[in-house]
Amino acid sequence: MSDKPEEGIRLQKVLAQAGLASRRAAEEMIAGGRVEVNGELVIEQGRRVDPEHDEIRVDGSRIPTARRHVYYVLNKPRGVISTMDDPEGRPDLSDLEGVPHGIRLFHVGRLDTETSGLILLTNDGEFANRMTHPSYEVLKTYLADVEGRVDHKVINRLSKGITLEDGPVHPDSVKLVQAMDEHSLVQVTLHEGRNRIVRRMMDSVAHPVRRLSRTSIGPVHLGKLGVGDMRPLTREELGKLYDIVGL
Repeated sequence: MSDKPEEGIRLQKVLAQAGLASRRAAEEMIAGGRVEVNGELVIEQGRRVDPEHDEIRVDGSRIPTARRHVYYVLNKPRGVISTMDDPEGRPDLSDLEGVPHGIRLFHVGRLDTETSGLILLTNDGEFANRMTHPSYEVLKTYLADVEGRVDHKVINRLSKGITLEDGPVHPDSVKLVQAMDEHSLVQVTLHEGRNRIVRRMMDSVAHPVRRLSRTSIGPVHLGKLGVGDMRPLTREELGKLYDIVGL
C-alpha cells in the first residue's frame, strides 16, 4: 500500500473556503447536482480538486477559489493620474485613502487625468494583462456630460461608427440619457481603449465633453461607490471576469 497522500483538496472544503457556504451546505450542493468541475457534474462527496487550476461552477456560475491575489474596484476622482507612482509628484492612485501599500498593484483600465470613474486594481499580473488585451474585447461603459443639445441624428451617426485620425471607431452602443438646451448626457459603451477615445468621438460631432466618468468594466459597475472610494471585487464579479478573459 502506498503511503503517498492524496493530491488536491476536497471539493466541499474548497467551496467553503471560497465563502460560498458552510462545508455541510457545500456537501448538500454537491449531492444536489449543482456543482461542476472542469465541465463535469460532480455528485460524489470527497472529490479532490486543485483550486489553483480547476474550473469550478455552482449553478453554472464560475467560482474563483484561489485568492492569493487581491482585486479591487476603485472610483478614481478627477485630477488623479492613472498610475501607482508619478515621478513629477502629481496625485496618483497610491495617494488615495484605502489603497494598500506594500504590494505591487496593477491598474486595469487607464483613465486620463480629468476623467473619473471605475478602475480595477490587482496584484494579479496575468489577470491585468488579459483584461487590457484587445483580443478579449472587455466592454467599458462611460457617461459623458457634453456641450449642447444632442439629438437622435447625432446618436445614430455615432452608433453607425465614425472615423477618427487614428482609424474607425465602432461603439457597441450609444444612448442619449438626457438632452437639455446647454448640455446633454450620453452613454457610450466600447470594447476598445484608445487614448481619450470618448472625448475625441464627441469632439468629432461638435459636442465636446464637459465631464466624463467610466461607470462599468464588463460585469463590474460603480453603483453607489463614492468618488475616491474602493471595495473588493465580489466573488460573482471576479468569476464572470475570469470567464471573459479565459482564466
